[in-house]
Amino acid sequence: MASDAGVPPTEHNHPDAPVDPAQQVVVRSWKAPIAFAIFAVASVLLFIVFGRDGDTTFRLSTDSDVIQLPQAVLPTRGTGIVLSIVLVALALLSFYLVASARKVRLWYSAIFAVLFLVAFLTWAAAGQTLPVPGLLIGTVGLSVPLVFGALGGVISERVGVVNVAIEGQLLGGAFVSAVIASVVGNPYVGLIGAIIAGMLVSFVLAAFSIKYWVDQVIVGVVLNVLVTGLTSFLYSTVLTEDAPLLNSPPRFDVIEIPLLSQIPIIGPTLFRQTIIVYLVYIAVAAVYIGLFHTKWGLRLRAVGEHPQAADTVGIKVNTTRFWNVALAGAIAGLGGAYFTLGSVGSFQKEMTAGMGYIALAAVIFGRWDPIRATLAALLFGFATNLQYVLGVIGSPVPSEFMLMLPYVVTIVAVAGLVGRVRGPAASGIPYASR
Repeated sequence: MASDAGVPPTEHNHPDAPVDPAQQVVVRSWKAPIAFAIFAVASVLLFIVFGRDGDTTFRLSTDSDVIQLPQAVLPTRGTGIVLSIVLVALALLSFYLVASARKVRLWYSAIFAVLFLVAFLTWAAAGQTLPVPGLLIGTVGLSVPLVFGALGGVISERVGVVNVAIEGQLLGGAFVSAVIASVVGNPYVGLIGAIIAGMLVSFVLAAFSIKYWVDQVIVGVVLNVLVTGLTSFLYSTVLTEDAPLLNSPPRFDVIEIPLLSQIPIIGPTLFRQTIIVYLVYIAVAAVYIGLFHTKWGLRLRAVGEHPQAADTVGIKVNTTRFWNVALAGAIAGLGGAYFTLGSVGSFQKEMTAGMGYIALAAVIFGRWDPIRATLAALLFGFATNLQYVLGVIGSPVPSEFMLMLPYVVTIVAVAGLVGRVRGPAASGIPYASR
């Protein structure tokens, strides 16, 4: 076989030679157009064929708002027809864009999703009043543990360790924060306990996956089962024996930020919250800036993408992985504290209810990016809260469908709307330091 080692570069084999556009291979992803088409057909069937009569009222302000916005009243059937036609047009346009070798941008998907949501809410709440501030406030509350868990998952997977143990970290943080805050009588001490609990679960994950090369997914699942069983046992045998002492933690008070809390819709949703919710804002910004604008983030991503190259320049790969997995667990532990110190007010068996797995789905949906993962977590939180709100106002939507809605959104989002995704190259692969 002839070798090209001694062949001088020509216009055909020179690495910098221009590429003939006719020889380029265009990769088209039809996932987004197909997903849009499915939702467009569903909108025609639901909002036109099975359309409902009456008017839907959207209440945009709470009684405590300084500025009271007027209620928005939409005709149910007319709104469904108009928005269904727009959705069909957007779906057809997405097919044209992909056929023309153009990308379906994120903003395009966002507009489609918002229009479908408005049409669905108008149809589901026909003849009723839908409290928009309450829907959004509940969304933020349900999303807090998801966001903390997703941030922990982003850090862990970016450094090369698949963090399936988010569920265990959330549950451990919830249990320890409840006990410590109850005994000490101070929720801030309970918050520190939640951080430590999340780190302890992560230590086990890091030790087995980094040092002993045990399959990371298996370790994560085992840890989730272990923490669930341990906390359930301690709840039944210890906490229930003396609940006033061990399971009655003080909750954080709501802190209203002056001026900002008075903004209609946004104010009650974002700026009338507890300290844990405000920590979410700080954590999202800190993780994003840290990952993409600091030396720490550069080393972390290098270890997760190409550990051999990182080792060559003097970065201790396994040490970096170990401590960043511990940091990820600490952040997830904060999310667990929200259950007991910011929401429920006591620990209950399996109170995380699989949110750790949804947080892991948010990591994938968000393409291992803190901002995108946060938006995905908010989407899942919205789907969860929507079932409660529609149930309260007496929507005809079957309760069984509403119960499975958050998980349907998770499957659709991960499988259809994010297109091709590629995680960190070395995620889940153990590394032997030289």
